[in-house]
This record gives sequence, C-alpha cells and structure tokens, in this order.
Amino acid sequence: MSETSPRSPKQLNDNGAKLGLRLKLARQTQGMTLKEVALAAGCSESLLSKVENGKASPSLPMLHRLVEVLETNIGRMFEETDDEEGIIFRAGQRPLIALDPLRQGDGVALERVIPYSAGHLLQCNIHHIGRGGTSAGPISHAGEEVGYVIAGTVELIVDDQSFLIKAGDSFAFRSERPHHYRNAGDVPASIFWVNTPPTF
Repeated sequence: MSETSPRSPKQLNDNGAKLGLRLKLARQTQGMTLKEVALAAGCSESLLSKVENGKASPSLPMLHRLVEVLETNIGRMFEETDDEEGIIFRAGQRPLIALDPLRQGDGVALERVIPYSAGHLLQCNIHHIGRGGTSAGPISHAGEEVGYVIAGTVELIVDDQSFLIKAGDSFAFRSERPHHYRNAGDVPASIFWVNTPPTF
C-alpha cells in the first residue's frame, strides 16, 4: 500500500466484507443463484461464495464481470449511505477496498476520491498498486478515462500497446479500449484515475 494512504488490515477486511455483502444483495435482488452468477461471470461457485462472505477478494476483471452480470457497476459497490452529499472527503476516511492480493505483493486497492452517488457524472479513484501488483487482465466499458501517476512506475497496456509511465506522467483514452496495468517498479505505485460516465 502507498504510504500516502495507510489502512489497517481490519479496515481492509471490513471493506472486503461490505463488498461481499453488496454483491450478495445484488445477486439476490436479481433472483440469481451463486451457480448462475459464477457461470455467467466465468468464475467458480466456491470462489464467488468466499467473495460474498468476505473471505476472498476478487480481481479487478472478476469484479467488473460480476457487476456486469448483476446489472450494476463497481461504483455502487463502494456506495456510502450518508444522506447528505458531501463536499470534503478527508484523508484516511475515504472508502478503500483491496483487490487481487498477491502472495509476494500488496495487490491492488481502490480508494474512492468521490464516494459513489447517482448524481455524480464522474468516477474517481486512486489506484494503489503494491509491489508485484497487477489489475490481472484487460477490461473495457463505456466512457472515457484520464489518469495521473502520483508515485511509482506502472506499465499501462491499452489494446496491444504497452506504455511505461512514471510519477508525473498522465494518460487519456476511450474506456471501450481494453486496458490493464501492473506495477513495473520495486516500490508501491499510485494512480489518480478518473472516468466518465460513472459506469465502471
């Protein structure tokens, strides 16, 4: 995890449990069984059960497939229930969830810069990528995105093109183009990442 956004294991576990519960509720709302969702999302039923029970974290591509099957989006999985639309989101208090942890690294964690709200036209996260961390495969969705590397070195792959980007570099592309990334350095990396509309 980047030193700019420390989180305790308990906070990460709590957020993982919230994600699992929201996925389970979304599945039940759709009237789908574990088997049906797992089959449609291309994962095992046992892994989906572990995710729903907060005992496993999905990879970013897996989470993307799950929300597509459940006819929702990743933003809703981070939704805060505060009735007042906030203006200021304090450091250390923004929603954060760990994704695809790796045995030799810290995996990937998404920190919500703008908590999910139906009224927002943008989605914005800070992608914290631990040593050896990767988004685990290409995803694509509607929209446009832009990013700015805050720290570290990242390999960004868009379509079949590979780009090595470092702190201070930025990028922009259409979200329909398959894209993924990995930490290409030996220190944690962070990317300030914005996409619109909020379909991711």
